[in-house]
Amino acid sequence: MRDGQQINGLSRRHVIRTAGSVGLAALAGCLNRSDAFGRGADEDTSVGEPPIADRSLPEEYTTDELEDASLSGGPGQDGIPAIDEPQFISAETPPTNLADGDPVFGVELNGESKAYPQYILVWHEVVNDRLGGESVAVTYCPLTGTAQGFSRGDGEFGVSGRLINSNLVMFDRGTETWWPQILARGIRGPHEGAYLEEVQVTWTTWERWRKQHPETVVLTEETGHIRDYGADPYGGYNPRSGYYENENTLFSPLATDDRFPAKEVVVGARNADGSMAVPKATLRERVVVDGTMSDVPYVTVYDEKLDTGYVYRNPDTESVESDGGDITVDGDEYDADALPLEREIAFDAMWFAWYGYYPSTEVHE
Repeated sequence: MRDGQQINGLSRRHVIRTAGSVGLAALAGCLNRSDAFGRGADEDTSVGEPPIADRSLPEEYTTDELEDASLSGGPGQDGIPAIDEPQFISAETPPTNLADGDPVFGVELNGESKAYPQYILVWHEVVNDRLGGESVAVTYCPLTGTAQGFSRGDGEFGVSGRLINSNLVMFDRGTETWWPQILARGIRGPHEGAYLEEVQVTWTTWERWRKQHPETVVLTEETGHIRDYGADPYGGYNPRSGYYENENTLFSPLATDDRFPAKEVVVGARNADGSMAVPKATLRERVVVDGTMSDVPYVTVYDEKLDTGYVYRNPDTESVESDGGDITVDGDEYDADALPLEREIAFDAMWFAWYGYYPSTEVHE
């Protein structure tokens, strides 16, 4: 932690250590590893490994460069405790602290829908869960504004306590490999150089998610840890304030670009073709944004119902247009999330964080 780097007059270390009145020990859940995982001393604490994806993503830094760029965020490994036994309730009786305009991270998988409130995940950053019959990890980094999902198989993820490019570095408990969240790539440990399988997560509001997914359940504050839920140590999103509103970053990015304000939200996607970003404000205005990665055509479309964007690979240059909010492909109408094209994993991110990891990113406006 660099002493001079602060947020709202307080360092990240100080913010976390003084969370509520319970101190660092309570933040970690307790003082030993098995209790921090929410298990008793006599229970089997062995875990497997996450599945490795057969994929290729842009690599603009070597493993050594990334590891050298890692910094302590304050609390150590599992000092920010993942939620390992998440509890959910129906949309009809949501947590009292959850307002309609509050951000949630929505996941729909194999017909099952869940919402994970930002105000809860800001204290935990990782939820090890099962959804649609699959084991997943839903993750959130407050400093980079990124919510991402990963398949975890028999594995479990935790918070390493390290940051790279201000971004959460996860670790898997089976191998203790480090996984920077945005990169989805192992950089230290047995899975160095490997990639995780990703699950689509939608950053939206509780009101929007509930309306589109009335059958959804929502994560509760029954996390097994004592936290001041409803009080965000970094500021707030409803309305936006503190770190989320100003242009100060806690740590210097790996690379910088001033085309957009540091914390402007972009919709980012990356695959073997390269990386791309679409300013979310532009997407809201235009609804359909065309561009390329490595000369391969792509199209990003806006979903007004969820205030989110979807990225599609469009190698045959199908005609994608918007007329009054409806999306058409070669004249036929489709829902924004169901175009007859190859859809890519995409997620919201603060511009400084996206560009820091992907300085060769192509920007579509």
